[in-house]
Amino acid sequence: MSVDLGSEYMKIAIVKPGVPMEIALNKESSRKTRTIVAFRDGERHFANQAYSTAVKFPKKAFGYILNVIGKRYNDTTVEVFKKRFPQYDIIEDETRGTVLFKLEDDTLYSPEELLGMILENAKESAEAFAEQPIKDAVITVPAYFHQAERRAVLSAAEMIGLNVLQLMSDNAAVALNYGVFRRKMFNSTMVYYMFFDMGATSTVVSVVGYHVVKIKEGTRLETNPQVVVKGVGYDRVLGGLEMTLRLRDHLATAFNNMKKTKTDVKTNDRAMAKLLKEADRVKHVLSANSDHYAQVEGLLEEKDFRLKVSRVELEEMCADLFARVKKPVEDALKASEITMGEISEVILMGGGTRVPKIQEHLIETIGRKDLGKSINTDEAAAMGAVYQAAFLGKGFKVKTFSVKEGNLYPIVVEFDKHVKGDDGVDAIRTVKRVLFGRMNPFPQKKVMTFNKHTEDFTFGISYGDLDFLTEEEKSVFPSLILANVSLEGVKDAQTKHGKDADSKGVKAHFRMDESGLLNLDRVESVFEKLENVNKTEESTWSKLGTAIGGLFGGKEEEKDGGVETSADQGDERKSEEGKVTDEDQKPEVETPMPESKPDDKETGKPADDKSGQEKTTESDKGDKKKDKKDKKDKKDKKDKDSKDKNIKTTSVNQDLPTLTQDKMKESVDRLKELRKIDKEKADLEKAKNSLEGYIFDMQDKMTQDLYMGCSTEAEQENMSKLFTESSDWLYETPDDTKKEAYKEKLKTLKEGMKDILMRVKEKEERPKALEALKNMLNHSEFFLGTVKNLSKINEESIFTDVEVATLEKLVNETRDWNKDALKELKTLKDNENPKILVESIAYKIHGLDREVKYLVNKAKNFKPKAKPKIVVNDTDTGPSNTTKKKPDGNSTTIDIDTTETPPTQEEVPPVEEESSEKSKNTDSATEESETTEKPSGEEEKASTPRTDL
Repeated sequence: MSVDLGSEYMKIAIVKPGVPMEIALNKESSRKTRTIVAFRDGERHFANQAYSTAVKFPKKAFGYILNVIGKRYNDTTVEVFKKRFPQYDIIEDETRGTVLFKLEDDTLYSPEELLGMILENAKESAEAFAEQPIKDAVITVPAYFHQAERRAVLSAAEMIGLNVLQLMSDNAAVALNYGVFRRKMFNSTMVYYMFFDMGATSTVVSVVGYHVVKIKEGTRLETNPQVVVKGVGYDRVLGGLEMTLRLRDHLATAFNNMKKTKTDVKTNDRAMAKLLKEADRVKHVLSANSDHYAQVEGLLEEKDFRLKVSRVELEEMCADLFARVKKPVEDALKASEITMGEISEVILMGGGTRVPKIQEHLIETIGRKDLGKSINTDEAAAMGAVYQAAFLGKGFKVKTFSVKEGNLYPIVVEFDKHVKGDDGVDAIRTVKRVLFGRMNPFPQKKVMTFNKHTEDFTFGISYGDLDFLTEEEKSVFPSLILANVSLEGVKDAQTKHGKDADSKGVKAHFRMDESGLLNLDRVESVFEKLENVNKTEESTWSKLGTAIGGLFGGKEEEKDGGVETSADQGDERKSEEGKVTDEDQKPEVETPMPESKPDDKETGKPADDKSGQEKTTESDKGDKKKDKKDKKDKKDKKDKDSKDKNIKTTSVNQDLPTLTQDKMKESVDRLKELRKIDKEKADLEKAKNSLEGYIFDMQDKMTQDLYMGCSTEAEQENMSKLFTESSDWLYETPDDTKKEAYKEKLKTLKEGMKDILMRVKEKEERPKALEALKNMLNHSEFFLGTVKNLSKINEESIFTDVEVATLEKLVNETRDWNKDALKELKTLKDNENPKILVESIAYKIHGLDREVKYLVNKAKNFKPKAKPKIVVNDTDTGPSNTTKKKPDGNSTTIDIDTTETPPTQEEVPPVEEESSEKSKNTDSATEESETTEKPSGEEEKASTPRTDL
């Protein structure tokens, strides 16, 4: 499954064997579900039911959870959230510094727990739609989510046992969905598109590139399309919700000005919730109309409200919001280093783009007349994510479409290094090395080498240069320091291996995974075994080589903290302290597709333009030789190297404390308990509905002629009394009544109706059953006659005497039973329980059918034995003749009519030994209807007539 996790709505998609990618309908048969959860009367509500609760009881319903998840209590975005939704009682988590939502009964829920409940509801909807369990999912998150926010979403999924295959940025999911259906449009030349996505709470602009590349999959190079996110610009608080809130405040002010009540409507949470709902409706209507009436019945103190609102008024309220459309577009272009002229098309995404003024400002910004509207703005992200889920999941085979997302925030590693000052005194200097730069594609692995550290040490991981962000946006990060890592065992490794090997440093293996999360996979000390060679005995050629090497730059001094990325693979500074390199075992190698070549003018032959096919040239051969040499060098180096993996790492998150195991278990148990309560509530409602439905159904049926005819007057009076008593009990019973009581009451009613329902069923089904028995008897008697008339072929018995006698006995017994049953049923009254049941009739039919089928199958599989020799030919008589030898040694030819029709069942002659003269009556459809020359003394098989039963 996939979940396009939006602030206001989420869309769910599934893929299963035999079913293509499809949007899953929720329990309300809607294609989108509100991301909201409510608590009322001891149970949870979701989707539209929770939204209704939010209007009536605003303090009990929680929405827009993504705006506060993964953030500290004193975050600026949390302050904005509290201002927008003052009805929430939000307190600080003293342990983690995050936010907690407090209910009226003093129950506290973290954002992760609330989001886990919403994801669980999505999972249940997907499972109901797919009609099977689901445990794997791809979840979309905003592209601007930082490390703490992404970890928090994963924690929410972990609480409900949902295995997240990938956290996919929603802009990448949309781009994938767009490209999947246009994969034939792309070639080796990269083409660029811009996606403008305005949702409920934020705006994200992405510049992506599509091209075709060769990707190494195993040992083969496969040619597939790829989408790369080149640049992203965003505004966290620019969205449709802000427009709705401003319209809500406008309506509230208008109501206060009407002086209908002395109470300020803005102080009443319930009234403001009603206005928010109405403002959202009016905003949507004004997207297609110039004006519309906002109206709420009983808004406050039973006073109605009605006001005409024009589109011009709404645009004046949001004028400053429309002006902010420009900046995310400029930021995305700047980050991608691509000009607007290189963009093929600007495509709209998200519900906020339906506002006409938004489109006007965007057209003005990009300097174009048209905007792309070729994708489903509501469902594109969910469909792109479910395609990725099918690609990552087991059991599905989909065409590869590679996705490379971009890292928005650069990540650096900081460590201390000892240096000698001018006065010769050791000093400590902090060194920073960029691990993942801005817009670096991921997933990707990097290795950082520390060459100068021989003692246990620590290093820090933090965000890099964030000057491209505003001060307000920088404050969103809980901390610019991500984690502190302590290493233990470095000194012990040096002591253990230092005498016999040369240290090559401490290597830290980092990985930014598909979800955009930074991982420290392992840390190890690397040593190179020393060769037992006396350096004073270097050969002349070795010394000469060293001298020549010195002429071209000499031996570079080992530096502290050099950096090598994928573009620095030719850098020879192998011993640089803090060097960052791509991991050796990089999983895939990407090469651009060759451009199409013009026709060869010299030969006159067209150039080879078949994509995906490789030609072997001299340079290719040289490359292959080089590859073999490189592999050999790596193997030799591996034989010399040794690794000490006993380096203990201790990493402590500094941006946002991770949920402890105890806290996670507590949250998991809490959600399980809530799930149990919901199930008990659902079972109770089901028991109530079953009892109520049964009472109404049976009361109606007992008035019908069929049911009245099949019941006595006493039974009718008794059941009428039971139904009335049960109905009264159902509506008078207290709310805390257990489901067992309803089930017991239903059981009593079913016991009373059992005989009546049985008689009705028997009366309806008996005629059909008797007719079926009659037909089966006729069929069996006819078959029995056939078996008796045709029991042998070529003196071979097809059926034994016991088998024939058994069938005959069964037919006779069933015929007698049927006669007795018919006599019994003639005297039976409709309101009496029958002795002859439809089930008994079906049993008799089954017995006959089983015995007949057994004999028929035996006849079908019967193979007669081969006949004795008829004649031996001394000469070749041709394929169409049979020869019979005369006493004088000459032969007489007898023609065989191979077109003769085999005898029917009624025409089958008595089976007797055939002479050679009668061979012309043999069946021409048998395997051999002709006699060919055989060696002397070899027997000839005679054909046998086929009998069809």
